[in-house]
Amino acid sequence: MAASLRLRGAASGLRYWSRRQQPAAASLAAVCSRSMASKTPVGFIGLGNMGNPMAKNLMKHGYPLIIYDVFPDACKEFQDAGEQVVSSPADVAEKADRIITMLPTSNNAIEAYSGANGILKKVKKGSLLIDSSTIDPTVSKQLAKEVEKMGAVFMDAPVSGGVGAARSGNLTFMVGGVEDEFAAAQELLGCMGSNVVYCGAVGTGQAAKICNNMLLAISMIGTAEAMNLGIRLGLDPKLLAKILNMSSGRCWSSDTYNPVPGVMDGVPSANNYQGGFGTTLMAKDLGLAQDSATSTKSPILLGSQAHQIYRVMCAKGYSKKDFSSVFQFLREEETF
Repeated sequence: MAASLRLRGAASGLRYWSRRQQPAAASLAAVCSRSMASKTPVGFIGLGNMGNPMAKNLMKHGYPLIIYDVFPDACKEFQDAGEQVVSSPADVAEKADRIITMLPTSNNAIEAYSGANGILKKVKKGSLLIDSSTIDPTVSKQLAKEVEKMGAVFMDAPVSGGVGAARSGNLTFMVGGVEDEFAAAQELLGCMGSNVVYCGAVGTGQAAKICNNMLLAISMIGTAEAMNLGIRLGLDPKLLAKILNMSSGRCWSSDTYNPVPGVMDGVPSANNYQGGFGTTLMAKDLGLAQDSATSTKSPILLGSQAHQIYRVMCAKGYSKKDFSSVFQFLREEETF
């Protein structure tokens, strides 16, 4: 592996690529043949809130796309831009040997890969299949086995950063799979993210993402509770946010994605909690964390409580709102 494409931490063994690095020409020459290929078409399946801007960033870097989404309307702007739209994941696999999938759930991923018209029906030997969905690590491992039987390579590469980072191309990718294929994956993922981290074998990318999202849910609830309490004690919300963000309570939920309407521009709380990362998806990810905690006998007291809160939110009409709407939920609830 080219040294410029990953840093080696003496203590941690961390391997990653960052856009802040400037890879040397000699190092690039050592990248495997697939990553040195010209900008041949890349398949992209799943054009939701995250997949749409991710695909657009590949286009900006000159990659022609072979597009599929279960909702045809999601493909229209890509078709209007001259990209090729096909009618199934299998058709994507027939036309592209590098495919990225970005799907909501484990079941969606299973259908896209192993379904009647799935990728594995027409996948080419040697193809690189990168799944950026957030799904159960055991599902990723099973899909990897099925892909390997077809002579192709599967890597899990879930993302962090939200819709804003997807639009700006500053996502963080957590990659699990065969280490020798990391450079090939990084070529594409580096067009959509500023950090691409190699985590280990297939499933470890998902493991890192599940841990991250559990912490995110907990911190968002904590931020919402603190802001709500401060407002009820008479503090101006912008002033309180400013104080939190210069103090030890500072976190991503407070300084980048504040849940209180009027505190920040360009975040879901400024748009009636539309867009962003849905409450349903957060509840799903917390369910994955709960399942993993059960299987590993790991106590996640706050994670379990966060899971229950987001499940209740889904049942009370918040399912399609951004997960930061937990602030609104707490403001309206007086029974806790």
